[in-house]
Amino acid sequence: MTMDLPDLNCRVVVSASPLLLRPLHPGDLLTLYELQIDPESNQMAGTKPRTREAFFAVWERVLLDPNINSRVIEVGGAIVGSVSCFQAEGRDCVGYWIARSHWGRGIASRALPMFLADERRRPLHATAARANAASHRVLEKCGFRCVGFRMGEETDRFLAREIADFVLE
Repeated sequence: MTMDLPDLNCRVVVSASPLLLRPLHPGDLLTLYELQIDPESNQMAGTKPRTREAFFAVWERVLLDPNINSRVIEVGGAIVGSVSCFQAEGRDCVGYWIARSHWGRGIASRALPMFLADERRRPLHATAARANAASHRVLEKCGFRCVGFRMGEETDRFLAREIADFVLE
């Protein structure tokens, strides 16, 4: 039996490799550091890469804080990103980072719902650069709704740019 399928003129990439979320270990930090220094990833996220010293100092605190839930994202046994729930400005927030070499494979769309199934704190807040349409889609697919836009100030970590604010209740 053959079926004629319409040409939808779109590209869908589905990763067949198993995706695993696991607790972050100190031995993962060098790989995560290398992922976060990518210039194009930082431009997309509206962030500035941390220096090696600053990166390791932040993550040492993260590993010691029982209120921070951090997971490494692995695909086919390789670390391809991370996802975390943390406090920022008195709110429970979620954030994720996917290695640029793995963009467009549905990894964030698979990892974030897995993470949210275990992370029961609500409401959860998230932000994305207004221009980062891919992150907007991931957050919305996971039930987050955009509650507004604002201008984010330049800091040692963030670029000045328009930010979209999301909430999951």
